[in-house]
Amino acid sequence: MAERSSEIRLHVFGRTDVGQIREHNEDNFLVADLTRKSRSLLESDRHQVVGARGTVLGVCDGMGGAAAGEVASQLAVDIVYEKLAQGDAPGDRDELARRLVQSVEDAGMRIFNEARADRTRRGMGTTATVAALLDDRLFVAQVGDSRAYILRKGSLVQVTRDQSLVNQLIEAGQLTEEEAETFEHNNIILQALGTADTVQVDLTYVDLRKDDTLLLCSDGLSGMIRNDEIREILTTVPDPLEACKVLTERANLAGGHDNITVIVARFDGDSLQPPAAQDVVKYTKYALPDSGAESGARASVKSVDDIAVGPLSDEAQRESRRLKVGHTLVGMTTPVLDLEAQAGEPAPAAPRHPSNPPPVFNLDDEPVQIPTTGLPPSAVGALVVGALLVVSVIGFFLLR
Repeated sequence: MAERSSEIRLHVFGRTDVGQIREHNEDNFLVADLTRKSRSLLESDRHQVVGARGTVLGVCDGMGGAAAGEVASQLAVDIVYEKLAQGDAPGDRDELARRLVQSVEDAGMRIFNEARADRTRRGMGTTATVAALLDDRLFVAQVGDSRAYILRKGSLVQVTRDQSLVNQLIEAGQLTEEEAETFEHNNIILQALGTADTVQVDLTYVDLRKDDTLLLCSDGLSGMIRNDEIREILTTVPDPLEACKVLTERANLAGGHDNITVIVARFDGDSLQPPAAQDVVKYTKYALPDSGAESGARASVKSVDDIAVGPLSDEAQRESRRLKVGHTLVGMTTPVLDLEAQAGEPAPAAPRHPSNPPPVFNLDDEPVQIPTTGLPPSAVGALVVGALLVVSVIGFFLLR
């Protein structure tokens, strides 16, 4: 394929490490040139020109014990790649974004069915943070608590939101950032691919500028070193391969409590404009226009994200986060807090509060009652006579 006169280039590398505590690595990652249909860390894939089909990068953090977590994360990256690589090239950025969301949803359904079919894999799942671009608009599809960051002109901004219990409580004002660090349920995520037959994929976007850097990572990195340290490494280590190495080493030095996976990608090329003063990076949701086939099926389940097409306003995003909560709590059997919404049902605007605990029943405290209402008199008499006979027999043996 002849190179275009105007192009976007990326320089990328990915790395995964088992960490210092875990015996198995349940993380996986994806680096793929969709135009060349190549996924590897060979030189040709580490330095890409974004082609007609685009580029996809992704991090998945598996869970489920034994080898199930590794199976889930591997299935996720494989299915996302296969779905995006098949068929004709996307006609525009919206079509790429729609395929991205669909590929993540398909991966979730496949993992769910695999777990249901194999008892040894029950409960397996994985996070998924997957970025794709066709032009200067980078889309990020998010399920779980793996993260995407953009470094621009020395400023590091998280462009995803953790779908976790602790983040919901922070956004609701029930926890501070400091309290969250020691919160006992900080390992609970609200949803993951494979733990239910459907997921709510959070789709966000960033309009790239020249020399932007993208970081995708599992919580084995973000949970071990602070954002200031991540920013310092990405700022001072320009080579993606070396940056991945340093980030992984720092996470291990901090304790390496979980598997660590990172992807670092730097963007340049004639198609990217230098960042202007108004080009501020922030978390921005993107609502796709419904295709003709989808609009009828979705009409009866329209969510707040479907109201507008394209980027949502800041107010709409705040309202969306306040009303919507993921429907699967991964890591606990029953919710301990009232998160204002059941599965997919918006809750009224009201202060969040702890839910009432379920009633506790003690069977030893319950009196045993013999029903007598509605019985014929003869039956009632028979019961009384029988009781008297039992008492008489017991008394006879006791007095002997």
